Amino acid sequence: MSEPKPAEPKPAEPAKADNLKAVAASIDGYVFKFPCKGTMPETPKKGADADSALVPAGGDPKKQDNFAADKTFGGTKGKHYLVTLRFRGVVEPMKYKNGKMDGDYFYVGGEPDNGTYNIYKIAVSSPESHFFLNRQDAVGHRIFKIDYTKTIEIEGQSTVKFTGDGQNGRLISNFEKLVVPDVSPEIKQPFHGQFVQVDVVDVVEKK
Repeated sequence: MSEPKPAEPKPAEPAKADNLKAVAASIDGYVFKFPCKGTMPETPKKGADADSALVPAGGDPKKQDNFAADKTFGGTKGKHYLVTLRFRGVVEPMKYKNGKMDGDYFYVGGEPDNGTYNIYKIAVSSPESHFFLNRQDAVGHRIFKIDYTKTIEIEGQSTVKFTGDGQNGRLISNFEKLVVPDVSPEIKQPFHGQFVQVDVVDVVEKK
């Protein structure tokens, strides 16, 4: 009597998108925050600006109205990933130059083109690149919501740097009391200031 043949091994299943999203866990859910000092008025004045809570008492508004966070992207060094990010928040306008517009708000490369409005920036060490999130044709005492997605390229084990720079210790307040649904509960809304939450939507390996 012959012995039964061993079962054929099942072919390995291709990696699912949800599995690849794990390589971007370090940047998923990052929040840029520009809080205003004090509490939000019951009836804010239209176009109102406010002092930045990032600047400590007696601090230099031109040097301390900023923040930065370095995150190490996962994955394998040498492999490149196309990472789709969703940006949601409440921001003021900012002008940039010498780069490339990509939609209404996203700006690829270039540099700031104004010395007083808030800068929202993401920089990737490899392939070396940077992006701005609140591009407009003109600055002014306006506040608005953003909600859009963009895909950027990141090499495994690269550094992703998130930078916010208010430049002068003042910012346009959320005078319209705008609320963005379904963001982190840690963002108490209407937020007294400005913010952008960054969520990873999808990750695929670049072939």
